[in-house]
Amino acid sequence: MVDRGATPAAVPDASAPDDWPARPEQALALNDVGTFDWDLGSGRLHLDATALKVLQLPREHFEVRIEDVTGRLPRADATGLDALIARALKDGSNAYSAYYRVRTDGGDLRWAYSQGRIQRDSGGRPCRVIGIVRDATEELSHTARREPEEDSRNQTTVVETITAALAHARTVRDVIDFFQDSRAVQHLGSDLLVLGLVESGRIHMVAEGPGEHYIPGTRYTRIDDNFPMSEVIRTLFPRFIESREDFAASYPWLWENIKDVGISSAAYLPLIAQGRPIGALGLLYRDSRGFTQQERNLFIALSSSLAQAIARAMLFDQEHDLAEGLQQSMLPRRIPDIPGAQIAVRYRAARMGRDIGGDWYDVIPLPGGRVGAVIGDVQGHDTHAAAVMGQLRIVLRAYASEGHAPATIMARASTFLHELDTDRFATCAYAEADLSTGVLHIVRAGHIDPLLRHADGTSRRLPVAGGLPLGLSAEFGRLDYPMTTVELDPGETLLMFTDGLVEQPGSDLDEGMQLLSRIVAEGSYDLHELADKLCDVVEERVGEDDMAVLLLRRQGAGARHGGRLQQHIAPADPDALSAGRHMIRAAVRAWGARERSDEIELVADELVTNALLHTDGAAVVTIRMLTGPERRLRVEVEDRSSVLPRRREPGESGVSGRGLLLVDRLADVWGVESRGTGKSVWCEFIVPGRHELAEPAPEPG
Repeated sequence: MVDRGATPAAVPDASAPDDWPARPEQALALNDVGTFDWDLGSGRLHLDATALKVLQLPREHFEVRIEDVTGRLPRADATGLDALIARALKDGSNAYSAYYRVRTDGGDLRWAYSQGRIQRDSGGRPCRVIGIVRDATEELSHTARREPEEDSRNQTTVVETITAALAHARTVRDVIDFFQDSRAVQHLGSDLLVLGLVESGRIHMVAEGPGEHYIPGTRYTRIDDNFPMSEVIRTLFPRFIESREDFAASYPWLWENIKDVGISSAAYLPLIAQGRPIGALGLLYRDSRGFTQQERNLFIALSSSLAQAIARAMLFDQEHDLAEGLQQSMLPRRIPDIPGAQIAVRYRAARMGRDIGGDWYDVIPLPGGRVGAVIGDVQGHDTHAAAVMGQLRIVLRAYASEGHAPATIMARASTFLHELDTDRFATCAYAEADLSTGVLHIVRAGHIDPLLRHADGTSRRLPVAGGLPLGLSAEFGRLDYPMTTVELDPGETLLMFTDGLVEQPGSDLDEGMQLLSRIVAEGSYDLHELADKLCDVVEERVGEDDMAVLLLRRQGAGARHGGRLQQHIAPADPDALSAGRHMIRAAVRAWGARERSDEIELVADELVTNALLHTDGAAVVTIRMLTGPERRLRVEVEDRSSVLPRRREPGESGVSGRGLLLVDRLADVWGVESRGTGKSVWCEFIVPGRHELAEPAPEPG
């Protein structure tokens, strides 16, 4: 009795072969399917015997490199396959597949198909590709039988590759550099290329690649010459040359000069932008070839993309030249030589945008061994910002030259900008340095604090009290600008700059200032080399802000000076007048000017007396020792009257009118300076030098 619920035992099939079922390697080999294993880290590529056969590689070497495989492919196919694999590795794909042609030893082309599985490490980085490769000649017997979407993908890949490569080409020089690079030929799938641009009615050959095959007489050619590049520019239609015979018959002179290069066919494409030709591109091939309609469509698409990139670069160059010329015309043409100071200035335009902005600097020589330094930034990056900057620079220079105090200069400039009927504001910093004493007065209107570099190379940020930006302080009625006073010792350098030097996307201002401090500390002691280094920092990054920098160093590291003393004298205060005379007498004695003490005291007394008699306010007397090639003692008397003194003959009494005559006779040099709220009458006396200074002058009592 048979148990119907039991499972019958497996009975061997006597008709099956001994090796049934077939092993995977046997199944692959019988169907002309090979395998490969590609180690991305080392670049080693292992191919089995069938894969070597499909790829037309020597069968005794199972381990090759990827370059050995792509070397058997036509250039266009190798470029497309390389782009496809690179995209798959980068975008996180797990696999890729592609059809491509392989050249046999006899020169014929056969179709192959590859499929690879991408393996990645724990960090998601591709490390290995394992896949198959098979002969696809029967599947795709010729180009016309390829899937339309595959052709479209290959064409799109080439166009995308070229467009991406030129996306960052901002200038015509960038475009030329791209075409002179050997990778351009690989991207375009040709053996050689030439690029010509239309300049002043002629065609200028600006690039050849790879390498240079210079042909005399072709660097500059006319548009009506019998050259293929001239023809496509005249007709605005591409020219396809499919054989050596076609080349020789159509352009005999050119053919005689290039036939030894080995060129057999070519495609010349007009570069048309906004309906006019701007140049032409020639793609040259060593093999005779016919250009299919798909290839011709691809070339037309490429020429359009290239023309737009070149036209954009030309427009950028034109705008850059215009902007740079306007910007430079607004900045000082030259920096004056200032005795006792070394100065370096730099300006760098933004690397993005219109390359024009409102950053500026200025150096203003002032009387009495003083100098004014200005750094500023008008809001915006356009011609209007540059125009406002130019006007602000002029008025700041005018106010400083009139002798106004730093705080008054800033307040008046803010009022001027507010009344200019513009919606722009500006940040600014103004420093007035007395190079003989090292006294530095700084005011700041919404600007970045300056930096101070010491003689030993260390640097620190100078905290400067500040007010609102220019224009805004006048609008809100807050025109008070506090003044910060510091000492600038010999050999120390003041660094003033705009925010384009320290502000970077993704980081705050403090980080930028710390980085700047390190660069300055490690930079060269030479002022101009340091300024160039700061510009290099800006050049290394792409930004939307321009940058101006001003470096001011006080020279005379070994110089010694006597100092500076000052006394305020009220009109009806005999004690203050006596204290002023005592101060002058003590300073003259302490600073080694005894030989001229009578002259100095008499002239100083006359200047103070004139100030008190002929003005309604007080007088301020200042005495200082100036250093330089010769020691000079300087006496200044300031008052609030804008009426300038004039020299005249004494009256009948012999008293009135003798003051300025005495000054003129006894002082070595004298003059009058406007100080905005009044004037300063000053005189200088050359005093004998000596190796050691006497004891310091006492404070005025």
